[in-house]
Amino acid sequence: MAKRNLYLIIFLQLLIFSNTISAFDKEQFVFTQKNASYFPLAIDGKPASILTDDTDYKGVLRAVNDLKEDLRKVTGNIPSSEATKFSVIIGTVGQSSIIDNLIQEGKIEAKDLTGKNEKYIIETVQNPTDGIDAALVIAGSDKRGTIYGIYELSAQIGVSPWYYWADIPVENKKDLYVKPGTYTEGEPAVQYRGIFLNDEAPALTGWSKATFGGYNHQFYEKVFELILRLKGNFLWPAMWGSAFYDDDPLNGPTADEYGIVISTSHHEPMGRAHAEWSRYGKGAWNYDKNQKILQEFWREGIERMKNWENIVTVGMRGDGDEPMSEESNVALLQKIVKDQRNIISKVTGKKAETVPQVWALYKEVQDYYDKGMRVPDDITLLLCDDNWGNVRKLPDLNAPKRKGGYGMYYHFDYVGGPRNYKWINVSQVQRIWEQMNLTYQYGVDKIWIVNVGDLKPMEYPISFFLDMAWNPNRFNADNLLQHTEEWSAQQFGEKYAKESARLINLYTKYNRRVTPELLNEKTYSLENYNEFETVVNDYRNLVIDAMRLYNVIPNNYKDAFDQLVLFPINACSNLYEMYFAVAKNRFYAEKQDVQANYWADKAKECFERDSLLTVHYNENISGGKWAHMMDQVRIGYTYWQQPKESVMPHVEYIMSTMEYKEKVFSEADGYVSIEAEHFTRLQDGNSISWKVIPDFGKTLSGITTFPVTVSPKEGDNVYLEYDMDLTSTGEARLIVLLSPTLNFNSNKGLRYAVSIDGGEEQIVNFNQTYTEKEREVWVANSIIESVTNHRIDKAGLHTIRFRILDPGIVLQKVMLDLGGLKTSYLGAPESKVEK
Repeated sequence: MAKRNLYLIIFLQLLIFSNTISAFDKEQFVFTQKNASYFPLAIDGKPASILTDDTDYKGVLRAVNDLKEDLRKVTGNIPSSEATKFSVIIGTVGQSSIIDNLIQEGKIEAKDLTGKNEKYIIETVQNPTDGIDAALVIAGSDKRGTIYGIYELSAQIGVSPWYYWADIPVENKKDLYVKPGTYTEGEPAVQYRGIFLNDEAPALTGWSKATFGGYNHQFYEKVFELILRLKGNFLWPAMWGSAFYDDDPLNGPTADEYGIVISTSHHEPMGRAHAEWSRYGKGAWNYDKNQKILQEFWREGIERMKNWENIVTVGMRGDGDEPMSEESNVALLQKIVKDQRNIISKVTGKKAETVPQVWALYKEVQDYYDKGMRVPDDITLLLCDDNWGNVRKLPDLNAPKRKGGYGMYYHFDYVGGPRNYKWINVSQVQRIWEQMNLTYQYGVDKIWIVNVGDLKPMEYPISFFLDMAWNPNRFNADNLLQHTEEWSAQQFGEKYAKESARLINLYTKYNRRVTPELLNEKTYSLENYNEFETVVNDYRNLVIDAMRLYNVIPNNYKDAFDQLVLFPINACSNLYEMYFAVAKNRFYAEKQDVQANYWADKAKECFERDSLLTVHYNENISGGKWAHMMDQVRIGYTYWQQPKESVMPHVEYIMSTMEYKEKVFSEADGYVSIEAEHFTRLQDGNSISWKVIPDFGKTLSGITTFPVTVSPKEGDNVYLEYDMDLTSTGEARLIVLLSPTLNFNSNKGLRYAVSIDGGEEQIVNFNQTYTEKEREVWVANSIIESVTNHRIDKAGLHTIRFRILDPGIVLQKVMLDLGGLKTSYLGAPESKVEK
């Protein structure tokens, strides 16, 4: 009987503490259940005292105050600063005598922290000092290491990093206990990890003015805290008509106190905002004609920020983030960088190579690099995507290591061709992961910076991007949805996490099919495959599910759920309804059918509902806290830049997931269409394997090879095969739909080989060269359509073989057109499988 009781106790303990280790190496160590061996962080609403050393960094002491306030929110009481029987000890190696004494006495290990970058340990220590029986010690290797440890404890007691920016409620807990052990996330893989507030007018600008009076230090305190709670450390500040250092003299020192590394965007060299040139500059923004004035302008920038932690942007673009004039050349840019480094050295009194610097290879600047322009080895080369999440260039795997390393400038938001996208989140984490994993595996680990537009509503992809930047290798194609679920659990609780994550996962998938700004009544086919109605129904069903969850989620979570899940689904579904109605109106109007009138009214209703949804977000959610945050225009685009306000589309009035048993796909209506993951057979290489990325792309998924750094060797035969039963013969077009990956491999392009029935292979390089117009089509459609021509001589069983010759290719769909394939945006629905 005693043994049975022991087994029961063990089982119950496992049940209580099951699911406490995530897929991302973050162990839960704070619990509400009492255990004799656990450290009592709070008992009956009274938290343990918190001890610090006044000589520690100001940023650490400030974060400690945040922790005290977090404990007050959770327990109802604020911790004491006097030593008690059970205390929390917080400090930084070399700055805190308390921590240094614990190291000297061997109570915490020096090797765990000394010489480490941004590392923390959280550890329970018995009898750390006189008068204290046990302590929870948070120790950091440096300022940010300690701060990250502080905020990790805040997250574990139930305070989301998004508590302010998404109004995540804090649940009251009277008892908190810490499981004994040593907890750490180690050191970050990427040194500088941050966000860029950009394209921020009218939404974020309007909100910041209404809330704080503008982009002052009160506004930035909220941004800095969020970045640190997400374990980031880097910021490009807002710059549309704003100037970080000039708008509020306290912005710079506040960032330094918090521990945020400030830099300026890709076209704002030497710590000067672009807006400052219009305020203080004289003459032309042209180094050939205005060298002395520009040098003085830049010298003042370095003088202003020389005592703070920052990264200096070097180089020069044209005025207003435009290309430099055609007369500009590599020699001139190299001279500019050389002169800028002389200014840095003279002002700081340090050798230029000791001051962190970055040169952004943005747009045409990459062309200068490709033509031979080089900068000193200590300058970080900031590589860039194409503004649409497709990496343009990565280091050669065999190239010598750079002292300054490489960074990546990525986009969740963009103003430019083929059209702006800045209203709502359109970034699939599957695509972010695939491209940033490619980035990291090719050695880009100095800076990861992402353009987040207005910050809201990019909450989830920001979290994902910064989590991935800390340790990219913990993510893979199979655990991305689990990350979404864990993030949703942190915001809404475990009970609602899986469904919330499913909704987030699907709405971002649907939004990435085509951005809201590019969507119109012609995007989807109204007649072929019932495509338009299908995608509208996708959103309708998602809205129904989101509303169901909204109605059962506790009231105190409704505002957060509305911001993060319901509003983006509801607003985008309404947009689809509107354009579907416009398409139906045009269809019936052409036939002079009075049904056109019904659809015209429907379109107008949707247009009005769009404005009402905006009012709801700006004025009703969280009591009107987010005024102006949804002010970005999304309806009425006629070219890449927005109209000043939404424009109702023109309407006319008329008067008076399959279960496969066999994988042989049958031809019907003159075509065969196959989702890429539904191959009949595959073959991996000696060191290469195929991997499906679930939910990737426009329809079902994507399939690619790993590792992304390895190309097939001679003799390797890495392929997918698809079997088909054909009734037609004659000329055929084989269409493969590929993700719009660019020629990141030094412009060599990505190649595949394709054949039918073992016949002669055709080798295709689908992206070695392309025009800007072609690239705009790719990014607008989120796909590259690659076509080869073949001949089918007889009916019956046939096999397509798709063989990769380079890594980084992501296949989404395969279609064989024997004369019946019709035009559609998503490609033909998948063909039936023979039973």
